[in-house]
Amino acid sequence: MGTAGETSGLALSQDILSGFAAMDDAQKLDFFRDVARGMNIDPETVRSTLDAYERDPSKATYRAFASAAEPRRQELIRRLNALPGATGALVRMRADLLRLSRGDPELEAFDLDFRHLFASWFNRGFLVLRPISWESPAHILEKIIAYEAVHAIDSWDDLRRRLEPADRRCFAFFHPAMPDEPLIFVEVALTRGIPGSVQDLLVEDRKAIASHEADTAVFYSISNCQAGLASVSFGNSLIKQVAADLSANLPSLRTFVTLSPIPGLRSWLAAEGLEQPEPDQMSALAAHYLLNAKATDGAPYDPVARFHLGNGAIVHAVHSDADVSDKGRKQSGGVMVNYLYDLKKIAQNHEKFATAKTVAASAAVKTLAAGADLSKSQER
Repeated sequence: MGTAGETSGLALSQDILSGFAAMDDAQKLDFFRDVARGMNIDPETVRSTLDAYERDPSKATYRAFASAAEPRRQELIRRLNALPGATGALVRMRADLLRLSRGDPELEAFDLDFRHLFASWFNRGFLVLRPISWESPAHILEKIIAYEAVHAIDSWDDLRRRLEPADRRCFAFFHPAMPDEPLIFVEVALTRGIPGSVQDLLVEDRKAIASHEADTAVFYSISNCQAGLASVSFGNSLIKQVAADLSANLPSLRTFVTLSPIPGLRSWLAAEGLEQPEPDQMSALAAHYLLNAKATDGAPYDPVARFHLGNGAIVHAVHSDADVSDKGRKQSGGVMVNYLYDLKKIAQNHEKFATAKTVAASAAVKTLAAGADLSKSQER
């Protein structure tokens, strides 16, 4: 941190990043703790500089306070990032920090410094939206296979079925400092009408349609690729940008929906004493869960619901037997949900959700939820 010369500073950055990459977990934990404690703020200096600013607000007193209130470890991260190619290494470093810091208050506070800097470095203005096709470089396609987190890609043939047909699209955000690393990607099916089964979308022998014949764009898989960018949100920007681009290029598209999993449903059913509901009740219970099950902050309990509703979507339709894979059965009893993105109402829905946690839903979903049988829960 005391190095003045650019060349020596870059050499030290290289030494630190190379040394960190070679460490085992115990050594990485020691490194994180040493930085967290040795480069933290000094509360007394923060208090005294704030008092000085309150007594005499000026450029000088504000600079002194701002300097005291920023941990020196933030400047360490910035200096490491001055090394060409270091951004990806720092994202991987934060992934290790998140993995190793659980339950450690000092390290969790250190992570806030990474989050603060990454929120600026990975601002939407720096991100580049790129289409991914069957013609994309092999090293990018390999990463799409590896990072797919919703519906596993079993083979190159499976990937080809998702990318090559005229009624399929894939888009990813990239950062100029990490040009070969997708940050997040979305897979899109162009369909006639709103689908209620992911297996129908992914079946091997389906007949493709011409893109201009489609009236609906279905976002059926959204995957974050970088563990080190957790809590740095750009998924909402991705969906809105893709919807806008598709709408501009394919005027026949009228509807933009997801076909989404409901990952918290099974755990909620178990907590409510409804581990084995009647099959004909699964959709109704899922609708009730999406509309009424809340976390401690008043937002929906389901993480995917929080994401899409926070983006301004509405709960449009609930489908039973929509994902009959082992994973789909395990996490939600096979039930899936369409979140509808009405491009004219996204801002309005987002505002209501942000201010009052209002869950926007179609009349059909509200009616379905009203028919949910919660008697077992009430008896318990």
